[in-house]
Amino acid sequence: MSTPTTIEEWLARFNLSRFAATFRDNGIGLDVVAQLGDDDLRELGLSVGDRKRVLAAVSASTATPPATAAVERRQLTVMFCDLADSTALSSRLDPEDMRDVIRAYQAACADVIARHDGFVAKFMGDGLLAYFGYPRAHEDEAERAVRAGLEIVASVGGLQTPAREALQVRIGIATGLVVVGDRIGTGAAEEQAVVGEAPNLAARLQALARPNAILIAEATRRQVGNLFEFIDLGPQAMKGLATPQPAWRVLGESDAANRFKALRSSATPLVGRDTEIAALMGGWASGKKGPGHAVLISADPGLGKSRLAEAVRERIADEPHVTVRYFCSPHHRESAFYPIARQLERAAGFDGNDDARARRRKLEALLAGGPAEADLPLFADLLSVPGLEARWAEELTPESRKERMLDALVRLFEELTRRQPVLAMFEDLHWMDPSSGELLDRVMARLDQMPGLLIATCRPEFQPNWTDRPRVSTFWLKRLSIWSE
Repeated sequence: MSTPTTIEEWLARFNLSRFAATFRDNGIGLDVVAQLGDDDLRELGLSVGDRKRVLAAVSASTATPPATAAVERRQLTVMFCDLADSTALSSRLDPEDMRDVIRAYQAACADVIARHDGFVAKFMGDGLLAYFGYPRAHEDEAERAVRAGLEIVASVGGLQTPAREALQVRIGIATGLVVVGDRIGTGAAEEQAVVGEAPNLAARLQALARPNAILIAEATRRQVGNLFEFIDLGPQAMKGLATPQPAWRVLGESDAANRFKALRSSATPLVGRDTEIAALMGGWASGKKGPGHAVLISADPGLGKSRLAEAVRERIADEPHVTVRYFCSPHHRESAFYPIARQLERAAGFDGNDDARARRRKLEALLAGGPAEADLPLFADLLSVPGLEARWAEELTPESRKERMLDALVRLFEELTRRQPVLAMFEDLHWMDPSSGELLDRVMARLDQMPGLLIATCRPEFQPNWTDRPRVSTFWLKRLSIWSE
């Protein structure tokens, strides 16, 4: 496959030829396609789905490391993805139909990988190679890769051949130290040379995987902790590797709400934070008698924000109180009320095996007789519980729906504080969605009516607008010195 020289060729590569006339009529060529944004595509009249497809194609085309990149060593998570049973499919399909199937599959994979800030290093017929951690590095590459794998299985599973056969994929993921070198090859064969065990291990895991299965290596498994559910497959013999390698099959996201605990196998000792602990316990002693108190703990990653908040929970475990915990997620920043919804699911006792009827019953029991019972249809919509719809809720505008939801959540929070003092923990505010941010603003404005202690954690780049309010304190954690005085 040669490098596209016209916008028509570029669109055809990603199965987007239907937009050729639109692009041409609006003067969009290869020289400006990389600058397209969602607003531009909306102005051209593209639907939400088509805008996402075009942006995924732009990302796949432009996320190319510079050809002059220096050789370097770095930790990388590598994904190999292969279209299952493609040989059998190609024998049954017309070549043009098979080409369309491959393009749709590639576009679906590239879209998901781009959304998790991975890099598609190479398309290889019905397979692809992707890197997480190059050219852009993050602290959670292994988690990003596994989440991307789960989404690829779901996304590709929604595609069909002309004969209405669902597509399936096999995925292998491995993490390790690699040497990233110069770009090799040209055109479709061009890729960033990566040398190390991880690419070979990911390829072998992909070959072992069954259709729609994701297999991960030991180093990846250690890094994702208990964020996902797994089946331990034990040591697996792999071609080219001297000894059998441990492998796990990913089943899906776990119900572990607390990232701090999910990513650590045991409690981390709390050392050198006696002053902060004393201040937090003082805030609890004052706040539980009312009015409430709030503490913002701000620090760089790894300095113990979550461990400090956890220490307070441990110390008051035997006291009468209610603990509510809200965990913001780096992967759900655009999901309205995400940490709030997950906390409500835990409070209602939702289980992964619950059917719609069981979820309705549990949600009704949670809200029964309380200040939020009248807004049951809104809570059902927030938690995706079917069968509790109401006409009045459907007739609300998006803005009035959000406003009523915010009011209901504040009332629900206030009701908790009337029963017992509340320890509320909002973790990782730097990942908080805007709607949850509005709720937290309202809670902060009413602290004087809510007995208890609210602990919020964030990184220094997050700057809330309520730190100057009465009864709000801020701790700026610094790295502890290894030297004694």
